[in-house]
Amino acid sequence: MPHKFLKDITPREYQEKIYQTCIKKNCLVVLPTGLGKTLIALMIAIKRMQEFPGEKVLILAPTKPLAEQHLVSFKKYLPELFADIQLFTGSVKAPERKKIWKTADIIFSTPQCVANDLRKELYKLDETCLLVQDEAHRCVKNYDYNYVARRYVSQGMNKRIIGLTASPGSEEKKIKEICKNLSIEEVELRTRESPDVKEYLQELEFEKIMLEFPAEFQEMKHVLNKLFERYIEELRYRKVLFGPSSKIGLINLQKKIMGTLARGGKNFNYMLGASACAQAIKLQHAMELLETQTLGGFYKYLKNLFDQAAKKQSKGVIKLVAKPEFNFIYSSATELLAKKREHPKVIKLVEIVKREKENNPNTKIIVFTQFRDSANILSKRLNELEGIESKVFVGQAKKEGSGMNQKAQKKVIDEFRDGEINVLCATCIAEEGLDIPEVSAVIFYEPVPSAIRAIQRTGRTARLEKGKLIMLITKGTRDESNYFVSRAREKSMKTAIEKVQKNMGQKTLDIY
Repeated sequence: MPHKFLKDITPREYQEKIYQTCIKKNCLVVLPTGLGKTLIALMIAIKRMQEFPGEKVLILAPTKPLAEQHLVSFKKYLPELFADIQLFTGSVKAPERKKIWKTADIIFSTPQCVANDLRKELYKLDETCLLVQDEAHRCVKNYDYNYVARRYVSQGMNKRIIGLTASPGSEEKKIKEICKNLSIEEVELRTRESPDVKEYLQELEFEKIMLEFPAEFQEMKHVLNKLFERYIEELRYRKVLFGPSSKIGLINLQKKIMGTLARGGKNFNYMLGASACAQAIKLQHAMELLETQTLGGFYKYLKNLFDQAAKKQSKGVIKLVAKPEFNFIYSSATELLAKKREHPKVIKLVEIVKREKENNPNTKIIVFTQFRDSANILSKRLNELEGIESKVFVGQAKKEGSGMNQKAQKKVIDEFRDGEINVLCATCIAEEGLDIPEVSAVIFYEPVPSAIRAIQRTGRTARLEKGKLIMLITKGTRDESNYFVSRAREKSMKTAIEKVQKNMGQKTLDIY
């Protein structure tokens, strides 16, 4: 049994059950954030190394900080001399990685790093007895996880694959794709409601706050929408748009048109269609900012379009900002900001954070938002409150100065853990994996339509202590539809996984 090697930790009943499945078959483990997926991986690693002495364990995570985090956990709970544990990163030169591979027992890496090494034939996976892929919901399309898994299946002698995720998504087709890509034979699913998990989680209080969309905002949206519809009419007239005029529909159309033009189809109709599509996407984005984000962020975006026009970056943008409707919207936003007006969600968020701090002086809060500009604006507003120390937590960016590198991210998490800051205003970077400390409240500045992201955000609270999930929704906007889509997808995730389990000939787990 691997337990005798574990230091200072005893597996819980559900971890034991999942482990028993994983040692027999390739398994997809679906377990809420913070419930010890890494410990399950560690137990399986010990068992496989006992069964196949001298063979290696390869553990992959999407980012370097996450790979490092798993390495730290393994070192914490394993005896010092149990195995040679190494971290592969791009900063370690390829010849050095080749050397390390020969002597290491457990290797932690990103999939990109290992995939590149395998393509260059630096080493093989023939003597690897276990492959663990964390955040396994990424195992779709051409992601490097799939390449590594394929090479392992073809090269490995004593193969075992384990996928770990808080949510594989809500579509049966996608879950089947993940299972196929990882050669999965069984699925172990647990939710917050599972009987063997429930006792380890604390009460989660859910508060949904519906806010009125101000009349002045509504007027700007109405004018924006009229402008938007004109571009949509043009796209339909040019017979390039037949489907929905949603943001995703337009982005897909843009890719299709640009692909045709890139292949040498210099069709004048398509060229004008490409311009109309680009402006429609900009207006769709502006409406999203106005409806769901901050007035400050909306204004900044409009101003950026004026700057693009001034630099003559695009004829389409020059025409767009010259329209009287666009100028009306811009002057309206300028006027409202001069009067110190903001989106009602900004005001409500300040109230909530103030209330939480008064009720619990030691409160720790994560505010999730889709956009970096929103995170910056919200953090600045919250820092005006007495006793609140807030910082933004965003991902890396190609544009200079608009993101945080991994060193800066780690510093902010350490400050949050040590209590130097008590509110994180974060984008999606804080949803996945990272070892962010337990928080007393998670606030969704806007609902997200993705079940994966909603489940990951929620998993940041109510693990060790009682927690709150607070969601801000602006009435009559895409906030409402995103909320209902996300709830429906979370429910259908369980159903979809059960169908996949049945197809594998597995008895469906009693998760209700």
